[in-house]
Amino acid sequence: MLPIKPHIWFGQDKAKEAAEFYASLLPDSALTYVNHFAMPGGGECETVEFTMAGQPFLGISAGPGLNISPAISFMINFDPSRNPDAAKHIDDVWNKLLPNGKVMMPLDRYPFSERYGWISDKYGVSWQLILTNPAGEERPVIVPSLLYTGGVAGKANEAIEFYCSIFKDGKRGTTAPRPEDMGPDKADTLMFADFYINHTWLAAMDSAHPHGFGFNDAVSLLVTCETQEEIDYYWSALTDDGQPGQCGWLKDKYGVSWQVASTVMFEALKHGSPEQIARVTQTFMTMKKVDVAVLQQAYNG
Repeated sequence: MLPIKPHIWFGQDKAKEAAEFYASLLPDSALTYVNHFAMPGGGECETVEFTMAGQPFLGISAGPGLNISPAISFMINFDPSRNPDAAKHIDDVWNKLLPNGKVMMPLDRYPFSERYGWISDKYGVSWQLILTNPAGEERPVIVPSLLYTGGVAGKANEAIEFYCSIFKDGKRGTTAPRPEDMGPDKADTLMFADFYINHTWLAAMDSAHPHGFGFNDAVSLLVTCETQEEIDYYWSALTDDGQPGQCGWLKDKYGVSWQVASTVMFEALKHGSPEQIARVTQTFMTMKKVDVAVLQQAYNG
Protein backbone atom coordinates (compact mmCIF):
# COMPACT_ATOMS: atom_id res chain seq x y z
CA MET A 1 0.00 0.00 0.00
CA LEU A 2 1.05 3.57 -0.73
CA PRO A 3 0.97 6.32 1.95
CA ILE A 4 -2.25 8.24 2.49
CA LYS A 5 -2.33 11.46 0.48
CA PRO A 6 -4.37 14.43 1.68
CA HIS A 7 -6.48 15.70 -1.24
CA ILE A 8 -7.35 19.40 -1.18
CA TRP A 9 -10.07 21.07 -3.27
CA PHE A 10 -8.90 24.60 -4.10
CA GLY A 11 -10.77 27.52 -5.63
CA GLN A 12 -10.99 28.14 -9.37
CA ASP A 13 -7.57 27.75 -11.05
CA LYS A 14 -5.73 27.87 -7.71
CA ALA A 15 -4.39 24.31 -7.42
CA LYS A 16 -1.10 24.85 -9.29
CA GLU A 17 -0.51 28.24 -7.68
CA ALA A 18 -1.10 26.79 -4.22
CA ALA A 19 1.10 23.76 -4.89
CA GLU A 20 3.99 25.97 -6.01
CA PHE A 21 3.57 28.08 -2.87
CA TYR A 22 3.61 25.05 -0.53
CA ALA A 23 6.60 23.51 -2.32
CA SER A 24 8.55 26.70 -1.51
CA LEU A 25 8.01 26.52 2.26
CA LEU A 26 10.07 23.54 3.43
CA PRO A 27 13.04 21.42 2.33
CA ASP A 28 12.30 18.12 0.51
CA SER A 29 9.31 19.70 -1.21
CA ALA A 30 8.42 19.88 -4.91
CA LEU A 31 5.64 20.21 -7.46
CA THR A 32 5.47 16.71 -8.98
CA TYR A 33 3.00 17.11 -11.83
CA VAL A 34 0.19 19.28 -13.21
CA ASN A 35 -2.51 18.04 -15.55
CA HIS A 36 -5.86 19.09 -16.96
CA PHE A 37 -8.89 17.25 -18.22
CA ALA A 38 -12.36 18.17 -19.43
CA MET A 39 -15.33 18.05 -17.06
CA PRO A 40 -18.71 16.62 -18.08
CA GLY A 41 -20.94 19.43 -19.24
CA GLY A 42 -18.00 21.75 -19.94
CA GLY A 43 -15.18 23.33 -18.04
CA GLU A 44 -11.78 22.00 -17.10
CA CYS A 45 -10.33 20.30 -14.04
CA GLU A 46 -6.77 21.07 -12.95
CA THR A 47 -5.02 18.41 -10.86
CA VAL A 48 -1.64 18.69 -9.17
CA GLU A 49 0.58 16.48 -7.07
CA PHE A 50 3.15 17.97 -4.73
CA THR A 51 5.23 17.03 -1.71
CA MET A 52 5.98 18.99 1.45
CA ALA A 53 8.86 17.72 3.57
CA GLY A 54 8.35 14.34 1.90
CA GLN A 55 4.57 14.16 2.55
CA PRO A 56 2.64 13.71 -0.73
CA PHE A 57 -0.45 15.81 -1.43
CA LEU A 58 -2.96 16.04 -4.27
CA GLY A 59 -4.81 19.19 -5.24
CA ILE A 60 -7.73 19.88 -7.55
CA SER A 61 -9.45 22.91 -9.03
CA ALA A 62 -12.76 22.07 -10.65
CA GLY A 63 -15.19 24.95 -10.67
CA PRO A 64 -15.92 26.95 -7.51
CA GLY A 65 -13.90 25.67 -4.59
CA LEU A 66 -15.48 24.15 -1.52
CA ASN A 67 -14.96 25.94 1.79
CA ILE A 68 -11.87 24.29 3.26
CA SER A 69 -12.62 23.34 6.85
CA PRO A 70 -10.02 23.59 9.66
CA ALA A 71 -11.38 20.25 10.92
CA ILE A 72 -8.49 18.71 8.97
CA SER A 73 -5.30 20.71 9.39
CA PHE A 74 -1.64 19.89 8.92
CA MET A 75 0.83 19.92 11.79
CA ILE A 76 4.36 21.00 10.89
CA ASN A 77 6.87 19.69 13.41
CA PHE A 78 9.94 21.86 13.90
CA ASP A 79 12.29 19.67 15.93
CA PRO A 80 15.42 21.25 17.46
CA SER A 81 16.94 17.80 17.95
CA ARG A 82 16.99 17.40 14.16
CA ASN A 83 17.39 21.03 13.15
CA PRO A 84 19.29 23.48 15.39
CA ASP A 85 17.60 26.37 13.54
CA ALA A 86 14.08 25.04 14.16
CA ALA A 87 13.04 28.03 16.29
CA LYS A 88 13.99 30.43 13.49
CA HIS A 89 12.42 28.30 10.78
CA ILE A 90 9.04 28.12 12.55
CA ASP A 91 8.88 31.93 12.50
CA ASP A 92 9.98 32.05 8.85
CA VAL A 93 7.25 29.63 7.70
CA TRP A 94 4.63 31.37 9.86
CA ASN A 95 5.45 34.71 8.26
CA LYS A 96 5.07 33.19 4.77
CA LEU A 97 1.66 31.70 5.65
CA LEU A 98 0.41 34.89 7.31
CA PRO A 99 -0.33 37.30 4.39
CA ASN A 100 -4.10 37.23 3.62
CA GLY A 101 -4.46 34.33 6.07
CA LYS A 102 -6.40 34.00 9.32
CA VAL A 103 -4.74 33.46 12.70
CA MET A 104 -6.67 30.89 14.74
CA MET A 105 -4.15 30.68 17.61
CA PRO A 106 -1.27 33.20 17.69
CA LEU A 107 2.30 32.00 17.37
CA ASP A 108 3.30 32.05 21.03
CA ARG A 109 4.35 30.01 24.04
CA TYR A 110 1.77 27.51 25.35
CA PRO A 111 1.82 24.88 28.14
CA PHE A 112 2.34 22.13 25.55
CA SER A 113 5.01 23.88 23.46
CA GLU A 114 7.56 26.69 23.65
CA ARG A 115 6.37 27.86 20.23
CA TYR A 116 3.05 27.03 18.59
CA GLY A 117 0.54 28.67 16.28
CA TRP A 118 -2.51 27.69 14.21
CA ILE A 119 -3.24 29.53 10.99
CA SER A 120 -5.39 29.26 7.86
CA ASP A 121 -3.43 30.49 4.85
CA LYS A 122 -4.61 32.58 1.89
CA TYR A 123 -6.02 29.46 0.19
CA GLY A 124 -7.97 28.45 3.32
CA VAL A 125 -5.75 25.50 4.27
CA SER A 126 -5.06 25.19 8.02
CA TRP A 127 -1.62 24.61 9.50
CA GLN A 128 -0.47 23.99 13.06
CA LEU A 129 3.17 24.96 13.51
CA ILE A 130 4.81 23.52 16.61
CA LEU A 131 8.31 23.58 18.07
CA THR A 132 8.74 20.07 19.35
CA ASN A 133 11.38 17.73 20.68
CA PRO A 134 9.66 14.37 20.76
CA ALA A 135 10.91 11.44 22.78
CA GLY A 136 10.53 7.92 21.48
CA GLU A 137 9.67 7.08 17.89
CA GLU A 138 10.43 9.87 15.43
CA ARG A 139 7.50 11.57 13.71
CA PRO A 140 7.48 13.05 10.21
CA VAL A 141 7.59 16.81 9.64
CA ILE A 142 4.00 16.91 8.29
CA VAL A 143 1.19 15.16 10.19
CA PRO A 144 -2.46 15.52 9.04
CA SER A 145 -4.59 16.32 12.09
CA LEU A 146 -8.31 15.57 12.54
CA LEU A 147 -10.41 17.65 14.95
CA TYR A 148 -13.63 15.97 16.08
CA THR A 149 -16.19 18.70 16.80
CA GLY A 150 -19.94 19.20 16.86
CA GLY A 151 -21.87 15.94 16.73
CA VAL A 152 -18.69 13.84 16.73
CA ALA A 153 -16.92 15.68 19.58
CA GLY A 154 -15.68 13.02 22.00
CA LYS A 155 -15.41 10.40 19.24
CA ALA A 156 -11.71 10.80 18.41
CA ASN A 157 -10.55 7.83 20.47
CA GLU A 158 -13.25 5.60 18.99
CA ALA A 159 -12.34 6.80 15.49
CA ILE A 160 -8.66 5.97 16.01
CA GLU A 161 -9.60 2.44 17.06
CA PHE A 162 -11.80 2.15 13.98
CA TYR A 163 -9.05 3.26 11.59
CA CYS A 164 -6.39 1.09 13.23
CA SER A 165 -8.69 -1.93 12.93
CA ILE A 166 -9.09 -1.36 9.17
CA PHE A 167 -5.50 -0.76 8.11
CA LYS A 168 -3.27 -3.77 8.60
CA ASP A 169 -0.29 -1.75 9.85
CA GLY A 170 -2.47 0.32 12.21
CA LYS A 171 -0.99 1.23 15.59
CA ARG A 172 -1.41 3.91 18.22
CA GLY A 173 1.27 6.36 19.24
CA THR A 174 0.93 9.08 21.87
CA THR A 175 -2.42 9.35 23.67
CA ALA A 176 -3.19 12.32 25.94
CA PRO A 177 -6.75 12.18 27.36
CA ARG A 178 -8.19 14.97 29.49
CA PRO A 179 -7.76 14.03 33.16
CA GLU A 180 -11.01 15.78 34.14
CA ASP A 181 -13.85 17.81 32.69
CA MET A 182 -12.51 21.01 31.10
CA GLY A 183 -15.40 23.30 30.23
CA PRO A 184 -17.55 21.57 27.61
CA ASP A 185 -14.84 18.92 27.02
CA LYS A 186 -15.39 15.85 29.17
CA ALA A 187 -12.82 13.79 31.04
CA ASP A 188 -11.10 11.09 28.92
CA THR A 189 -11.80 12.86 25.62
CA LEU A 190 -8.62 13.44 23.66
CA MET A 191 -6.53 16.57 24.00
CA PHE A 192 -4.18 14.92 21.51
CA ALA A 193 -3.35 11.52 20.11
CA ASP A 194 -1.51 10.24 17.09
CA PHE A 195 -1.72 6.97 15.21
CA TYR A 196 -0.15 5.21 12.23
CA ILE A 197 -2.10 3.73 9.33
CA ASN A 198 -1.08 2.90 5.77
CA HIS A 199 2.52 4.08 6.26
CA THR A 200 1.21 7.46 7.45
CA TRP A 201 1.15 9.23 10.83
CA LEU A 202 -2.03 11.17 11.61
CA ALA A 203 -3.23 13.02 14.72
CA ALA A 204 -6.67 13.37 16.29
CA MET A 205 -8.22 15.68 18.90
CA ASP A 206 -11.63 16.29 20.44
CA SER A 207 -13.20 19.70 20.99
CA ALA A 208 -16.73 20.28 22.25
CA HIS A 209 -16.40 24.06 21.91
CA PRO A 210 -18.66 25.76 19.31
CA HIS A 211 -16.25 26.00 16.38
CA GLY A 212 -18.83 26.32 13.62
CA PHE A 213 -17.03 23.87 11.32
CA GLY A 214 -16.71 20.14 10.82
CA PHE A 215 -15.35 17.65 8.32
CA ASN A 216 -16.25 18.16 4.67
CA ASP A 217 -15.15 17.08 1.18
CA ALA A 218 -12.74 19.99 0.67
CA VAL A 219 -10.01 17.96 2.38
CA SER A 220 -10.18 14.19 1.99
CA LEU A 221 -7.79 11.33 2.69
CA LEU A 222 -6.79 9.38 -0.41
CA VAL A 223 -6.08 5.64 -0.20
CA THR A 224 -4.40 4.47 -3.42
CA CYS A 225 -4.90 0.78 -4.22
CA GLU A 226 -3.18 -1.48 -6.72
CA THR A 227 -5.84 -4.20 -6.95
CA GLN A 228 -9.62 -4.53 -7.04
CA GLU A 229 -9.42 -6.67 -3.89
CA GLU A 230 -7.87 -3.75 -1.99
CA ILE A 231 -10.47 -1.32 -3.32
CA ASP A 232 -13.33 -3.65 -2.35
CA TYR A 233 -11.88 -4.10 1.15
CA TYR A 234 -11.27 -0.43 1.98
CA TRP A 235 -14.49 0.76 0.34
CA SER A 236 -16.52 -1.73 2.38
CA ALA A 237 -14.69 -1.04 5.65
CA LEU A 238 -14.73 2.76 5.45
CA THR A 239 -18.36 3.03 4.32
CA ASP A 240 -19.55 0.88 7.25
CA ASP A 241 -22.29 3.09 8.79
CA GLY A 242 -20.97 5.84 6.53
CA GLN A 243 -22.03 7.20 3.15
CA PRO A 244 -20.70 6.05 -0.25
CA GLY A 245 -20.27 8.76 -2.86
CA GLN A 246 -19.21 9.25 -6.46
CA CYS A 247 -15.80 8.66 -8.10
CA GLY A 248 -14.38 6.67 -5.20
CA TRP A 249 -15.32 9.32 -2.61
CA LEU A 250 -17.02 8.37 0.64
CA LYS A 251 -17.74 9.66 4.11
CA ASP A 252 -17.03 7.42 7.07
CA LYS A 253 -19.33 7.22 10.09
CA TYR A 254 -17.57 10.19 11.71
CA GLY A 255 -18.02 12.42 8.66
CA VAL A 256 -14.39 12.25 7.47
CA SER A 257 -14.07 12.22 3.68
CA TRP A 258 -11.94 9.53 2.03
CA GLN A 259 -11.17 8.53 -1.53
CA VAL A 260 -10.47 4.90 -2.40
CA ALA A 261 -8.67 5.12 -5.73
CA SER A 262 -6.73 3.02 -8.23
CA THR A 263 -3.10 3.45 -9.29
CA VAL A 264 -4.41 3.21 -12.89
CA MET A 265 -5.98 6.66 -12.53
CA PHE A 266 -2.73 8.28 -11.43
CA GLU A 267 -0.67 6.39 -13.97
CA ALA A 268 -2.90 7.94 -16.64
CA LEU A 269 -2.68 11.45 -15.17
CA LYS A 270 1.11 11.28 -14.87
CA HIS A 271 2.09 9.41 -18.03
CA GLY A 272 -0.94 9.08 -20.30
CA SER A 273 -1.51 10.79 -23.62
CA PRO A 274 -4.30 13.41 -23.80
CA GLU A 275 -6.53 10.75 -25.38
CA GLN A 276 -5.79 8.23 -22.61
CA ILE A 277 -6.40 10.82 -19.91
CA ALA A 278 -9.71 11.77 -21.50
CA ARG A 279 -10.88 8.14 -21.75
CA VAL A 280 -9.86 7.31 -18.16
CA THR A 281 -11.31 10.42 -16.54
CA GLN A 282 -14.59 10.19 -18.45
CA THR A 283 -14.92 6.53 -17.44
CA PHE A 284 -13.94 7.30 -13.84
CA MET A 285 -16.64 9.94 -13.47
CA THR A 286 -19.39 7.41 -14.12
CA MET A 287 -18.27 5.22 -11.18
CA LYS A 288 -19.12 5.11 -7.50
CA LYS A 289 -16.78 2.41 -6.22
CA VAL A 290 -13.82 2.25 -8.59
CA ASP A 291 -13.63 -0.66 -11.05
CA VAL A 292 -9.95 -1.28 -11.85
CA ALA A 293 -10.54 -3.50 -14.89
CA VAL A 294 -12.82 -0.95 -16.55
CA LEU A 295 -10.33 1.86 -15.87
CA GLN A 296 -7.49 -0.24 -17.28
CA GLN A 297 -9.53 -1.01 -20.38
CA ALA A 298 -10.16 2.71 -20.88
CA TYR A 299 -6.45 3.44 -20.42
CA ASN A 300 -5.47 0.75 -22.94
CA GLY A 301 -8.07 1.92 -25.42
